[in-house]
Amino acid sequence: MSSYCYRLKKTVASGPSAQLLYAGEAKFENDWNSAPHTHNFMELFFVLSGKGKFVINNDTFPIQENDLILLNAGVSHTEYSSTQNPLSYIVLGGDALEFHSIETEDYVIHHLTILPQKNEILYYFKAILREMREKESNYENICQYLFNALILTIIRHTRIDFTMLPDSPQKIMSECRFIEQYINEHFRENITLQTLCDLTFLNKHYLAHSFKKYKGVAPITYLIQVRIAEAKFLLETTNHTISAIAYMAGFSSQSYFSQIFRKETGKTPIQYRKEFEKGKERK
Repeated sequence: MSSYCYRLKKTVASGPSAQLLYAGEAKFENDWNSAPHTHNFMELFFVLSGKGKFVINNDTFPIQENDLILLNAGVSHTEYSSTQNPLSYIVLGGDALEFHSIETEDYVIHHLTILPQKNEILYYFKAILREMREKESNYENICQYLFNALILTIIRHTRIDFTMLPDSPQKIMSECRFIEQYINEHFRENITLQTLCDLTFLNKHYLAHSFKKYKGVAPITYLIQVRIAEAKFLLETTNHTISAIAYMAGFSSQSYFSQIFRKETGKTPIQYRKEFEKGKERK
């Protein structure tokens, strides 16, 4: 019988703690709509099969199976597929991260020619995509660990390095302004904290904390305030029923609307309308 025990010779330095935002898979099927665009986060692509072209900052590069493509935040890009040999790839979005390369500053197209290296990097892309698709217990935490392991694996096998980026006040302010505007324009729709997280790629705790610092209230509290303001306007200026106003202001039911309205104003919707009309008569 043989047994082995391997110990680390030194304390492990803290590795990357990048935030995985999303994972996706795309395949050309004659309905590929492509237009140049940018993101305020980085993207990592792994070409699974096919051939095509990547347009980065108005420069065009051929891409093919086993290409690893990295784009820093703010880099304009789009992709085109060969019709004879359709393009298929996995894409990951990552925040708080920026890569550095000897060859280029903001993007890298790296062709993986050594099979073990290719398989190791591809494993993490596929594992993350599988976890995101199946959503089993603790999948979010597992995806974050896999993403950071992927970053370290890329560093190991390429001449690419990564650094962590602090969240700038400008970026946080921009995200909060976007949320405010979105709520103002879509308050009649079914909006949850998860809805806002999906739109901004921020986690719930960070989003709620940042928005409260920006606006003084949590995002859902602000949503309720906007809905109540709209309900007051409708109560004052229309003869719609309470049920209709509840729906028009974005509340899921009349009973929930009346409950929240009373909590926020100290009056029921009917009391509020009657007192407003009496006030008008006195004038």
